[in-house]
Amino acid sequence: MVETAPIDLIRQRDVVAALRAFLPGHAVLFQQEDVKPYECDGLSAYRQVPMVVALPETEAEVQRILKTCHALRVPVVARGAGTGLSAGALPLGNGVLLSLARFMRILEIDPAARTARLQTGVRNLAISEAAAPCGLYYAPDPSSQIACTIGGNVAENAGGMHCLKYGLTVHNIVKLRAFTIEGEPLEIGADGLDAAGYDLLALLTGSEGLLAVITEVTVKLLPKPERSQCILAAFDDVAKTGQAVADIIAAGIIPAALEMMDKITTGAVEPFVNAGYPLDAEAILLCESDGNNEEVAEEIERMRALMQASGASEVRVSQNEAERLKFWAGRKAAFPAAGRVSPDYYCMDGTIPKKALPRVLDAITALSRKYDLRCMNVFHAGDGNLHPLILYDANRPGELDKTERFGAEILRLSIDVGGTITGEHGVGIEKIDAMCEQFRPAELEIFHGIKAAFDQYTLLNPGKAVPTLHRCAELGRMHVHAGEEKFPDLPRF
Repeated sequence: MVETAPIDLIRQRDVVAALRAFLPGHAVLFQQEDVKPYECDGLSAYRQVPMVVALPETEAEVQRILKTCHALRVPVVARGAGTGLSAGALPLGNGVLLSLARFMRILEIDPAARTARLQTGVRNLAISEAAAPCGLYYAPDPSSQIACTIGGNVAENAGGMHCLKYGLTVHNIVKLRAFTIEGEPLEIGADGLDAAGYDLLALLTGSEGLLAVITEVTVKLLPKPERSQCILAAFDDVAKTGQAVADIIAAGIIPAALEMMDKITTGAVEPFVNAGYPLDAEAILLCESDGNNEEVAEEIERMRALMQASGASEVRVSQNEAERLKFWAGRKAAFPAAGRVSPDYYCMDGTIPKKALPRVLDAITALSRKYDLRCMNVFHAGDGNLHPLILYDANRPGELDKTERFGAEILRLSIDVGGTITGEHGVGIEKIDAMCEQFRPAELEIFHGIKAAFDQYTLLNPGKAVPTLHRCAELGRMHVHAGEEKFPDLPRF
């Protein structure tokens, strides 16, 4: 938890006056009832009311806000739709929350170049809706795509269900416009296949708002496939489900999407969306193929055979577009459906080698027993991006602390098997201590050097994503090498 810091009223008054010198009154919020809605992102366990909220509508206003905050040495946290799950947009009690919610314009759809130029507040799903008349769509599709913005997607390098075949955000953007904390404009990337110099496009993607404030994004668009078809496979054992995933990838097949949900998840989702999931199965896989008719037909048959050989108790193939969409509706509703079975949930985001899936899933089951907390397993199985949802009740004393310890063990387990502590949700506040175990001191020093090159006074989103070496030393944490025996009490396979 983050302790709520008292607001310095004199400091607040000075910042409000400086911002209102060029912003209209409705674009500078500071009253408690106005700034309270911005106190957290999608990870509501961490809360902090911001000192001031700024709501610019133009790049010129963003530039002046940043210049003003730099001159006053006021920290700035950029925020999109607030759907993030790592407290990356958690505001500061002594800082300005810079909301880009009004940057909602789709500036250009170029069917010939297959690109879309967008302001950062454009919703992910709105991109595909705008491109649909041209027979195009935007591939990355986070579960929150109906609400999350392209700017937030870039900040966290978001993925989604189809990132297995089509890549993460970083693989689907070509240009960025951004401003440094000093208000200097940056043009990153190019309209061509490559740009000269260092790959700053990749550097800013996933930088969690620590390096610059992004105002415009140019994304790649893809032609809609001729055919899409989805397999629903049921298994009587979670480990068998993980093995089926490993077998499909080992066979050289890259499905358009490959997702897993366990029994707790399907039980929560099915009454909500009526997707037709078999509720007696311990876990299900959703596996999609897309392309032309011939390739899809061949790939579906190969994957069906592999799932049956891996022990699937039932295999169904969508017979039409409506059924395919129904299969996926349940997966997209998995997170909100958790509210049907628990007052609160804590969503983790470790990524592991696919071969480790059976072992890690069994280990999570063991941790669930250890902490006496249920855990919904729902994740991007094809690329090993786990999203365990630990179910808890924040009103029970000590239960959030126990939940956080459970989550920390999942992250250490991810590192232990050769994985990483995040796949698409970012580090934010939630996983900052785990960074001490993921990276060596020399690597963290490089991260801080990059931060200093962009932001000398550490004003952009301070205290997030990259821990100081002093913090790591205080925690007694050190880099963990993959394969070390850090979990002697958990089952080994």
